[in-house]
Amino acid sequence: MLRTPLAVAAGKAARVAARLKGGGGSALPGLLAERLDPQFLATALADVDDVVVVTGTNGKTTTTRMLAAVLRAHGREVFSNPTGSNFTRGVISSMLGRIGLNGRLRADVAVLELDEAHALHFAQVVRPTHALLLNVARDQLDRFAEIDYTADLLRRLGVQATKGVVLNRDDAFVARHAGEMTAPVTYFGLHADVAERLAELQESDLRGESTELPSPTGDDGLLHPLGEHSAAFLVEFGRGPHVGPVELRQRGLAAMINATAATTTARVVLGEEFDPVVAARALAAVAPPFGRGEVIDLGDGRSLELVLVKNPAGFTVALGTYGGTPAATMIAINDNTADGRDVSWLYDVSFASLRERGVALTSGIRAYDMALRLEYDGVTTDQVTPDLDEALDAFLAAHPGEPLRLFCTYTAMMHLRRVLAARYHLSAFGEEGERS
Repeated sequence: MLRTPLAVAAGKAARVAARLKGGGGSALPGLLAERLDPQFLATALADVDDVVVVTGTNGKTTTTRMLAAVLRAHGREVFSNPTGSNFTRGVISSMLGRIGLNGRLRADVAVLELDEAHALHFAQVVRPTHALLLNVARDQLDRFAEIDYTADLLRRLGVQATKGVVLNRDDAFVARHAGEMTAPVTYFGLHADVAERLAELQESDLRGESTELPSPTGDDGLLHPLGEHSAAFLVEFGRGPHVGPVELRQRGLAAMINATAATTTARVVLGEEFDPVVAARALAAVAPPFGRGEVIDLGDGRSLELVLVKNPAGFTVALGTYGGTPAATMIAINDNTADGRDVSWLYDVSFASLRERGVALTSGIRAYDMALRLEYDGVTTDQVTPDLDEALDAFLAAHPGEPLRLFCTYTAMMHLRRVLAARYHLSAFGEEGERS
């Protein structure tokens, strides 16, 4: 068929052009290739043994990176879309650098982060062998509408998996659909000793419906932190052996849960070849994805912590994880399409933890909205500067000798990370995704 070589050639040309323009890549090459050949993904992945789709509201990028790292450490050749470009066009854009004109991808495993809706678009072309369903939370309600709609998207994807489904046993919106899956189901979740810490991480089912948690089996992976203030943890399996102790380079309980999801899925994919020592070593080496707790060395003895926030659950967790150590704080809120137009979700986040120190600066399209929200919680804002570049300059200049922390929505993070990369010679982060 001539469509595939034509689509590959056009996509590669668009990819080169985008890079020459200095944009660091984009989803346009993938969009062009997909338009020319709607079966592009089916052709590209035809020779790949396992296709694992990772989806859910929070943690997709981090979990995908961890899972790919564990599989690579076991000797698998892995293709992944590592930058959070999680529409099908972004996946194709990432592929274009690794395939020839025949359109075939050479890999043992594809680990693909996909947006909740685009995961189904993907499954219409390629049925995944495995699906990892992380969680459901209010996010981009102008696009996804009710939370039950998002939960149904995950359910419909899980049903498509042919070899295995990994579900979050602690998220009722995910776990309640286990009986509908056609492939074997494995769970990940929290050990009973730390189950009370779930409240900060997940949505409540406001209809009052309850889902009885499944009893752990020998194949389920349970997170067991080693002490309330310890960064070390185990991923425990009923039939053993356990993985760990592990200390991640990314802080917080949410990162540990992502690691548990990744480890459990790797064990399902690898079967008897899974090695807990290899898995622990791989997890400990994974660097935080850009903007997800990434720490940037400013070269003057200061560091800047860059933290992505995009919904109430995520912002609450971020404040609990990163707000515990003193730092000058900037918050940048945009309402572009990729962020979600409706920012009323900010009123479902408590900012009380910022009262003592206050916020140095708010920025972004909704800078004044953010400052007003902080005022309702009794948090002082020193400066409001909507322009992101001006705000970053002011923030960096106003706090010599202090650690800095920047909470930002997706498009604000992408812009600021690009500026910081140019100034501080950071590694490029590749294709720009629509949403993460």
